[in-house]
Amino acid sequence: MPARTTRPRLLAAATLTALAALSLTACGTDDNDTNASTTGTAQTTSNSSTPNQDENTSSTGNLSPDHQGTRTADTPHTNTANSSEEDSDTSLAPCTSEDLTITATEVSSPVNHLLLTATNTSTEDCTLPGYPQLRFDQAQSVPPVIEDSQPQAVVTLAPGESAYAGVTLSAADGSGTHGYTATTLEVHLTDNTGTLTPALPGNGVYIDDTLTVTYWQQNLNDALTW
Repeated sequence: MPARTTRPRLLAAATLTALAALSLTACGTDDNDTNASTTGTAQTTSNSSTPNQDENTSSTGNLSPDHQGTRTADTPHTNTANSSEEDSDTSLAPCTSEDLTITATEVSSPVNHLLLTATNTSTEDCTLPGYPQLRFDQAQSVPPVIEDSQPQAVVTLAPGESAYAGVTLSAADGSGTHGYTATTLEVHLTDNTGTLTPALPGNGVYIDDTLTVTYWQQNLNDALTW
């Protein structure tokens, strides 16, 4: 009888042990799943921070063109300096009657032409803009200028250099009217910088209403091609 009582108790103890082992196994699995889930969440959080770093990098990169743009905006200062240098080349004072001597010479070709020669007798460079405004005798108006004779740049005279202007005195074919012989000539400079009175050749020159004048030219030939 005692032996029968012990066997059921052993079986019951074995059953309890097995159940406890199963319980522990189940708990271990839950813990592993929890750890795995936690690890995955941490990795996801770490990875999600990467775009923020990229955005920061992109924002920093975007600053570079702005800074470059600032430097580019400084470039016109160089151009301004160059412009100032160019302006200084054309900022010379115009020649005055005190800087010049003017002669009037009748030329054989082309016919009925007078050549005006203005020479810089000063010690400084000066410009001779425009054209000579002429007054023969007591004329009430100045002869018109030949617009096509305007040079590309204003004439500049260094000390001792000369500029030239051509005067068509009368029509070569005799078609001009109101002609007469002029004995005196006044040359008025542009910008009211003075008047000179060169002597006319011989006993004077014959002029009519076809009288014209060219702009001042740096080259003699350019003054006699009109």
